[in-house]
Amino acid sequence: MNDQSSKSLVPHFTIGAIVVLIILIVLLWPSEPTLYAPETEPTIESLITTPIAEPEVEPAPTFEAPPAVTEFVESEPESTPEPEPEPEPLDVSDGTVKTKLLSLSDYDAFARLLINDALLERFVVMTTTLANEDIAANNRVLTQPEKPFRTYRQADKDWIDPASYKRYTPYVDVFESLEVSSLLALYEEYKPAINDIFAEIGNPNDSFDDKLSDAIDILLDTPEVPVPVEVYTDSVMFKYADERIEALSAPQKQLLRTGPENMRRIKAKLREIQSAL
Repeated sequence: MNDQSSKSLVPHFTIGAIVVLIILIVLLWPSEPTLYAPETEPTIESLITTPIAEPEVEPAPTFEAPPAVTEFVESEPESTPEPEPEPEPLDVSDGTVKTKLLSLSDYDAFARLLINDALLERFVVMTTTLANEDIAANNRVLTQPEKPFRTYRQADKDWIDPASYKRYTPYVDVFESLEVSSLLALYEEYKPAINDIFAEIGNPNDSFDDKLSDAIDILLDTPEVPVPVEVYTDSVMFKYADERIEALSAPQKQLLRTGPENMRRIKAKLREIQSAL
């Protein structure tokens, strides 16, 4: 028998011992003998003529049964459960969000590329706009490339300069370095705040998860085109000379401008995220 079981039986052993002790006292304890003293000295005649009276027999003493011993088990006081601590409010400040994003990558360039204000709002607006096959120029979460878009002229036509593709390589390096599970964990952490922002700008029948999935699908559907790519200018901006390319959505045309190799890397990372989602 282990110590715990022995301890739990101690009250029962104590009560049992008391009951046995009471029974022994009542039944076995010796009582005082009863003495009979005659009033006169008896004579021989009296002994002959007087019938011998039988001694009175004292009735057997009666003993009351010992009171039943009621076992009292001391009940443990009910423990009041401690109230669960209130969850700390989610810190949606730009500094905290940016710090957590930067922790997902070892690239120092990430800090220089991230916008410093309204990061969550920009992310929600940018994603929603992408899902609607448009680009939110004023709600980027990353800074624009410092180097300008470049073309070269050959055979009286304008072509995208391969050097323009290299402008986007630092962005792709950072994007490719993000660890997907950590990225999605951060997304889940800020999902309540993201949903609140989306509720103010989106359709109440839509969910932000669906918009994010739609945006990824649109980018993954971007076709590959042979290089070099011919463009022309309408005095405002460059457009693709191939009407089939120009008919693509704004996000798809922007993805093409990153170049064939960067687009391949971006799509691979998007598929990894899509699979995790």
